[in-house]
Amino acid sequence: MKRFKDRSHAGKELAERLSKYKDREDILVLGLPRGGIPVAYEIAKKLDAPLDVLVVRKLGLPYNEEVAFGAIASGGIKVLNEEIVNRARLSKKAMESVVEKEKKELKRRQDQYGSSLGKRDFRGKTIILVDDGIATGATMQAAINGLKQTAAAKVVMAIPTAPQDSLSEIRPMVDDAICIMTPSPFYGVGNWYNRFSQTTDDEVKNLLEKSK
Repeated sequence: MKRFKDRSHAGKELAERLSKYKDREDILVLGLPRGGIPVAYEIAKKLDAPLDVLVVRKLGLPYNEEVAFGAIASGGIKVLNEEIVNRARLSKKAMESVVEKEKKELKRRQDQYGSSLGKRDFRGKTIILVDDGIATGATMQAAINGLKQTAAAKVVMAIPTAPQDSLSEIRPMVDDAICIMTPSPFYGVGNWYNRFSQTTDDEVKNLLEKSK
């Protein structure tokens, strides 16, 4: 099975499949940092659409951070899993403590990347949500659930590669889903790129600046 040369190549291939969204004033491309930004940059450039970064922070239980009771994201988005909150008997004070800690980290990253998402209006927008691939899909699901809390008109997921089971789970959550490859066995996102070095914060900032 083919592999992408790098994230830029994957973004260009996705952009071809998203051509119906080109030159529309309602489009906003959001990349998930850090690896999703080089992919999203190529899409935004091809579609002539604005690009921004959607920072997502999971809200982990105080005694087990691996178990998330919700998530927050850029633009004031907050989603809570009431079932886990109730099952964990999480007090309001404990919950607020975790939220405040993650809000600080979210703001730090937004400031670092120069994101203007907090000032953007989602009303009536078609959001193209991009990452360099998904494995379990937990972060993507948090991002989608968050965007559904806004007044966005439509959420489109665009990813180069994913395992079929994760894609099948997420596809019903969005209005449109573009995924180029669903290899089996999957192994991991990086397995389907020839070059998959870590995207740096400076690269994210530079691409966001170039897209303005």
